[in-house]
Amino acid sequence: MSSTDLDAPPLKAILIAIIVVVGLHVLTAVALVTIKPSEPKIERVQVTPPIEIEFVSLPAPNTEPEVKAEQPVVQQKPQPIVEPERIEPPQPQQKPIAEPKAKVVTAKPTEIKNKTADVEPVAKVENKKPDIIKKESPKIDTSMADEQRKIIAAQAEKAAQDAHARAVADAKAAREAQAAADAKTAKEAAQKAAQAKAAIQAAETAARADAEAKAATASNEPVNFTASNANWASAPNFSFPERAAKRARSGDTLNVVLVLRVNKQGGIDSVRIAQSSGNSLVDKEAQRQVRSGRFKPFSKNGVPVVGNVTLPIAYAVP
Repeated sequence: MSSTDLDAPPLKAILIAIIVVVGLHVLTAVALVTIKPSEPKIERVQVTPPIEIEFVSLPAPNTEPEVKAEQPVVQQKPQPIVEPERIEPPQPQQKPIAEPKAKVVTAKPTEIKNKTADVEPVAKVENKKPDIIKKESPKIDTSMADEQRKIIAAQAEKAAQDAHARAVADAKAAREAQAAADAKTAKEAAQKAAQAKAAIQAAETAARADAEAKAATASNEPVNFTASNANWASAPNFSFPERAAKRARSGDTLNVVLVLRVNKQGGIDSVRIAQSSGNSLVDKEAQRQVRSGRFKPFSKNGVPVVGNVTLPIAYAVP
């Protein structure tokens, strides 16, 4: 038996778990259906019942002998209670306008003393039923509410516009910052690429020069130099030979060009004539005199090399 069969839960436990979960969902649905939302309680407005007022008139005066008799107290007859009209409760969140309270005057019963004997009470009590106050449903002024709603809507619209403007400004600033960052990154990358290219070129040039110098050192191949590039360690003394004066005219200038082979130590190994002066004695004397001098070693890329120096010499005939 594999390890996966041992770790798997039994089928019966899985079925029991599924039944429990489904039962919980069903109970929750039933509870949600049976629960009813609580209705808002509306307090009933208590209406004060109207007060009945009775007016009592006094009897006319009489000339008969006075007979003291106490007039029985006139008792108020109970009047039927009039049920006030039912007023519809005001709508929630609206305060009804308070009605002015009726000023109630209470009349006290008066004891009437008649001076005549056997005088029947003549006072007539007039019962006036007060008019039932008809209360109309309060009229709610909705103009202020409409105005407030308009103000709130305008404020909300302005806030939404401001939020949109801020979002646009933030997006623009983010784009500009990203563009600036990209430009800076591109510039830095270009600078790094240029520096890398220059470094590569410099390295290639140095390697080439080093290779050439090493090749020249290894092969002792001479490098051509001009007289301006040559520096004398000890300069020779060039003078016109006296024996050659017989073959030249006084005041003339004889020019001879020599090519010298200079070793790595600056010594002159060989001399040859590149251009003759026309006087063989002058040419030979120039070759002899130049050998007495010595050059500073020539170098290329910091490495000593063998050089070929082209040296022109001018002799003035005395």
